[in-house]
Amino acid sequence: MDINKWFSENTYPIKDKTIAITGATGGLGREICKHLAYLGADLIFVDRNREKSEKFGNELISEFPNISITYITADMEDIESVKEATEKLNNSNIDIFIANAGAFRIPRKKCSTGFDNIFQINYMSPYYIITKILPVLKSKKGKIIAVGSIAHKFTKINKNDIELLNCKNAEKVYGNAKRIFMFSLYELFQNEREASLSIVHPGITYTNLMANYPKWLSVIIKYPMKIIFMSPKEASLSVIKGIFDKCNSYEWIGPRVFGIWGKPKVSKLKRADDKEITILKTIYNEEIL
Repeated sequence: MDINKWFSENTYPIKDKTIAITGATGGLGREICKHLAYLGADLIFVDRNREKSEKFGNELISEFPNISITYITADMEDIESVKEATEKLNNSNIDIFIANAGAFRIPRKKCSTGFDNIFQINYMSPYYIITKILPVLKSKKGKIIAVGSIAHKFTKINKNDIELLNCKNAEKVYGNAKRIFMFSLYELFQNEREASLSIVHPGITYTNLMANYPKWLSVIIKYPMKIIFMSPKEASLSVIKGIFDKCNSYEWIGPRVFGIWGKPKVSKLKRADDKEITILKTIYNEEIL
């Protein structure tokens, strides 16, 4: 894939934009930020590890000295940390928010909110941030970029076990949280005319999400994945396309070949069924946070 050619054909400089991103220092996040820095955007890193954020930020500024980077600390498992970060975001004059941070195969535990940590990180916390910063983004005709996953296809929303607490399959647990996140956002933006939403996905690529596989399994899958699937640098183009292209309701942006390889494109997404939509409304209409 000729990335430079893709950029020349699909993007333009965005030196006047401030873009906040969660999970900036992860495998996918780093590549997204490099692309954004190349385009001239000022960045806000929303990460739990300030030292790691600043180290990466210094690397970016040394390569792209005309950009500025602001650091906001937030642990997506800790709702109080998320609330503090959200207040700072509301005072940061952002134009675009990229909900990129996620957690896949990590030890499960209950968070202070009472919710499972996989559910909290992949749905509750980013959804909370988005709903709270939306008025600011609306005033600026801004945009939300939400990183979804093809793993959402592996499950359906279960009203009797919203968080899939009784499920031991990590792919389904992760996919369930992403499904609820993605489809909740579609419903939230159903009648939105001022701010816009793009749901994007990277397909399959080897990132830090794979780091919590058993070590022996990581060793086995790491190199075949790097050979077979796209690199994070290529996979992150779906996120960049989300900045420049519009997604209508129940469309998303991802790799064009079977959703796992190739240049990104906008495509139709199968809608959640009516029962699932009803369940979604009971989740996000409650004062759960």
